[in-house]
Amino acid sequence: MNLNDFRFPPLFAKIGNSLPAPLCVTPLILLLEIARRRDYLVAPESLYGKQFRLQVEDLGLVLHFRCEQGKFKALPKGSVADVSLSACAIDFFKLATAQEDADTLFFRRRLKMEGDTELGIAVKYWIDASERPAWLMQLSQKIPG
Repeated sequence: MNLNDFRFPPLFAKIGNSLPAPLCVTPLILLLEIARRRDYLVAPESLYGKQFRLQVEDLGLVLHFRCEQGKFKALPKGSVADVSLSACAIDFFKLATAQEDADTLFFRRRLKMEGDTELGIAVKYWIDASERPAWLMQLSQKIPG
């Protein structure tokens, strides 16, 4: 099964759009903080004080957070972001598991970036250079790309 064109059905986006922001962003913040504490995602200083927006298009999720001295903190929905990244869930998964790099997704128009381009490039390099935990890489091998 090829997941390149997989999209969650529109019902998921309707549900995601109606969820309260804290319910949506909390799992992301927990994952980022676990990864940070285990030294998988050590944020470079260029991210300190910056605000981010991730939009998971097919799930209807819009996640706002900031990096404060390397730690990740949730922000209320509608916060102004320095950089915004949008893609479908499978594309974020591929990015997280290094099955695809940000440049490839961007040039295929599957990853969209708005806002501070220099910051977006710093985020791209940071993600590409970050070590992935073994369990995540094992998971990526079980899900065909």
